[in-house]
Amino acid sequence: MISKPTDAKQLGMVEPVPPSTLDRVQYAIYALALAVSISVWFIAVRAPLWLDETGSFQQIAAGFSGIPSRQGLSFPAYSYILWFCTKITGTSEIALRVPEILAMLGAVYLLYCAAQELFDRDVAIIACVIFCLHPIVVFESIDVRPYAFGVLAVNASILCLLRLRHSRSDWLAGLFGLSAAVILYFHFLFAVFLPALAIAFFVIKAGDRKILWRQFGVALAAFTFAFLPVFPWMRDMLNTSGTHVFDGTPKLAELFWTITPDLLPFTLLCAAFIAALTRRFGPSSHVAWRRALLCSLLGLLPILILYGASVGTPLHVFAQRYRLVAIPGIALCWAWFISLISSRSIRLLFCVVLVAMTAYQSFSSPLSRVHRYTWKYALEFAEKNASVDGAPVLICSDFVESNHMHMPVGDAVKDSGQFAPLSYYKLSVPVVGLPREMNAETIRVGSTFLRDASQRRERFLALGYLPSYNTLRWLSESASGTYNVREFGGFQGIVILEFTPRT
Repeated sequence: MISKPTDAKQLGMVEPVPPSTLDRVQYAIYALALAVSISVWFIAVRAPLWLDETGSFQQIAAGFSGIPSRQGLSFPAYSYILWFCTKITGTSEIALRVPEILAMLGAVYLLYCAAQELFDRDVAIIACVIFCLHPIVVFESIDVRPYAFGVLAVNASILCLLRLRHSRSDWLAGLFGLSAAVILYFHFLFAVFLPALAIAFFVIKAGDRKILWRQFGVALAAFTFAFLPVFPWMRDMLNTSGTHVFDGTPKLAELFWTITPDLLPFTLLCAAFIAALTRRFGPSSHVAWRRALLCSLLGLLPILILYGASVGTPLHVFAQRYRLVAIPGIALCWAWFISLISSRSIRLLFCVVLVAMTAYQSFSSPLSRVHRYTWKYALEFAEKNASVDGAPVLICSDFVESNHMHMPVGDAVKDSGQFAPLSYYKLSVPVVGLPREMNAETIRVGSTFLRDASQRRERFLALGYLPSYNTLRWLSESASGTYNVREFGGFQGIVILEFTPRT
């Protein structure tokens, strides 16, 4: 005999409440705000490749088989991903940026899922909006470098961590350890996020020590297994860390700007003030403070480790792109603050105002259309000028590592990672490579070239960016007896000198 179906009320189940018209309108506005936030990324998507992006292209320029020999101490996974994507999208500037855009979109989705583990749906969307509008995220979303993939792995590890709060699954613990190790496949400095993950894990599992140690053992085993392949790269990078330092000691203002970027503090304080006036501001329970601790660990601890290492040691690693590792946690910190506003209308108003003001500022600024300086225009000018008579070109490398190595000779210069811009913006004339700064190698190579060029009474060009101005000045002074020197400028800080033999 077939029994009649039992309804939800008879089973004691709570029927889901369908969203109201007001809810639909609010979430439609949130979706539009998030779309506008992401659109800010594309302002500079057509910009020429800057120095480090050409370095990424140089690593894949010789094909799949050439990646290991060109990769050096770079990060193991990214070059292979970029090479594979170029087989689908091509190698134009925009095509090279497609993988990074997709990776950053994936990072936004994972952050949304992670934020939903802590906050209401609208607050989770606001966390994504804050993340998308952060200037570091805007830059790295289209940067042909591994950082977007690194933050994708960071957000995956955050999501696994937050889902472990209410889970006894060993599989989830193993996935947590695996995702933490994958972070290092895209950038070794992102290891500063690992202490935050470890401490946060102990915080969320402190109530059940038996489950804590079992899941910790599984996560540690998975992390170790996945970490071992990249250990040789990381060890060699640490052994040569002094040769990769290119930045100075950071200022405290840079730390504050990373945590409180641009218009965010002003708009958030205004929203909090309105909420306080209407008595809609304040923590609802002790749970809010536990969430604050968790978000602070994920956002503030990594950035403070980076800052402390840059201030207290000669290894200045507080460059903007390295700070990307802390931005997801910082966005969660601000989301926690927003969650203290109990009025959904005020939270929506804050989101709309923040997006509108930031988007207007970004789309109206000419600087937003520039993706850092590029060698493209200087090399195009040099090619047009030098190809008339085949004049050779002296180029000062723009990579700090060039100061600690012997310069390649002949055609090897154009194929060298230290002169990566030549792999994408090519020169048909002979090229002579010089280090980034004045040193013994600069004098050796430069003196030999000047002597031979003077004997042949040969015209030539010399190019250099800001750190190489001393080298260009030395070349001008050394050749002043036999050459007239003319300067061409206006190439985003890259100076071109023309050396013409005296009659």
